[in-house]
Amino acid sequence: MLQNHEECLALLEQIRWNGKPKCPYCESTNATPYKNERRYHCNECFTSYSVTVGTLFHKTHVELQKWFVAIHLVLNSSGGISVRQLAKEIGVNKNTACYMIERIHKAVMEEKQLLEMLVAIIE
Repeated sequence: MLQNHEECLALLEQIRWNGKPKCPYCESTNATPYKNERRYHCNECFTSYSVTVGTLFHKTHVELQKWFVAIHLVLNSSGGISVRQLAKEIGVNKNTACYMIERIHKAVMEEKQLLEMLVAIIE
């Protein structure tokens, strides 16, 4: 399992961009990395972005390690996993767990390829 946030971001970058940052707003690969941050500045449309933009992880305050465990549990639990059980397993409150389950189920329809690749690597 991945040890920290940086490793999770690096894995997402490899899966989504094959290691080469791509602006989610204009699709440009002409970007400058920020120092000491895993964010990029697009030199075409002048926006700032990270690998989580446009994914189920965007604008969440839950650590990516917890997201990855939650995805594994939600997608691989026979008969599903309850909100309370997920909350207990990953150390979040039940409202956060409910929110995460909803986003994961939505992502199954909208981001199927990303989830399949994550699950294959996580297992």
